[in-house]
Amino acid sequence: MSTTTDLTLADLDLFENGAPWGVFDELRATPGLHHSTEEAPNSGFWSVTRYHDIVRVLRDTETFTSTKFTNLEEVDPHLQDQRRSLLETDGLRHRALRRMLQGQFTPQAVAKYETFLRGITAKTLDAAFAKGSFDFVEEVSADFPIRVLARLLDVPDSDTGQLIAWGNRMVGNTDPEHADVLIGSADSDEYRHVPFRSPAAIEVYEYGRHMAAERRGKGGTDLVSLLADGVPSDGKPLTEDEFNTNFLLLVVAGNETTRHTITHSMSNLLNNPEQMDILRNDPSLIPWAVEEFLRFASPVYHFRRTATRDVEFSGTQISEGEKVVVWFASGNRDDAVFDEPYRFDVRRTPNEHMSFGRGGPHMCLGNALARIELRIMFEDLLTRDVTLERTGDIDYLRSNFVHGIKRMPVRVV
Repeated sequence: MSTTTDLTLADLDLFENGAPWGVFDELRATPGLHHSTEEAPNSGFWSVTRYHDIVRVLRDTETFTSTKFTNLEEVDPHLQDQRRSLLETDGLRHRALRRMLQGQFTPQAVAKYETFLRGITAKTLDAAFAKGSFDFVEEVSADFPIRVLARLLDVPDSDTGQLIAWGNRMVGNTDPEHADVLIGSADSDEYRHVPFRSPAAIEVYEYGRHMAAERRGKGGTDLVSLLADGVPSDGKPLTEDEFNTNFLLLVVAGNETTRHTITHSMSNLLNNPEQMDILRNDPSLIPWAVEEFLRFASPVYHFRRTATRDVEFSGTQISEGEKVVVWFASGNRDDAVFDEPYRFDVRRTPNEHMSFGRGGPHMCLGNALARIELRIMFEDLLTRDVTLERTGDIDYLRSNFVHGIKRMPVRVV
């Protein structure tokens, strides 16, 4: 394994077979923060890998801002407002945008979808299990959350395949299988004005604008209507750019993370059959097990902040303007917080994981929806009188942003 002096977490080869857990262990054990280099035009970044340090960064938005963007890519200053979504906004505007949307994502709001979710879950699993052998990602993990998103956006089920394809192309912008244009290539400069530097983002923008034009002023309650007609609490309606970027955010965030958590969780249960037996024997534990599903999956590896001033942090001197990257996946394996962090334990308590962030204003808006989706999926799956077994290797997404699984072949037993 590389030493901390020569490795860089910008190296995608580290992530070709999933999370580089050993690297994260080494970085947490090394005093101070670790500096990674990147290829031009990007500069390097400081990595925050210890749980409590990550929490400090997330909660100190005055020192560590999101407004300079939250991925490793450096966005040209003159393009930042054009590409800015809720994720890249702080302060009053962030609170106003979040309040406009959060009513649709409270635990009380998502609870009303339970009957609908159970119907979709049963339909998805019935269709997959009837095939005998299938790709769990394609038939279950990708199918289920995208149908939920289609309901929230009020788009037809016939569009779900296109929504999945757009998400793959954007989030997979570092994976040659998915990317139209790899983000590190010279060709990506043509798309530097859109998220992920992906042509798919332009297509998503067009799709969203078309729906907004049809629904504007008609009093709809779906998320598209809310973005099109809603006025944030600061009194400033969304600009066209803000509509575009926040609609795209819903398309990506509403699908990708839940999808990968479902796949990882099924894989982890297959790897730990005694844990699966615990849940089969007592399904009332599943809501709590969801927290361990999320911790163990760590579907988003990292988010970035930028230092607004020179600051000494965790024994490291950080200069104004430098990138500071918090690695949620590493925090979720920190043995200073989690006893035996590599033990998959569906009864783990407490379980203050950071798969949705951990405190601060950018805590994942859709966490209640993700939790109910995961709970209902596994309540149905684990109470069936069948089980699954893998029939081939897991194929991971080549990414240091999303801890994704592209394929997991299984068969019904």
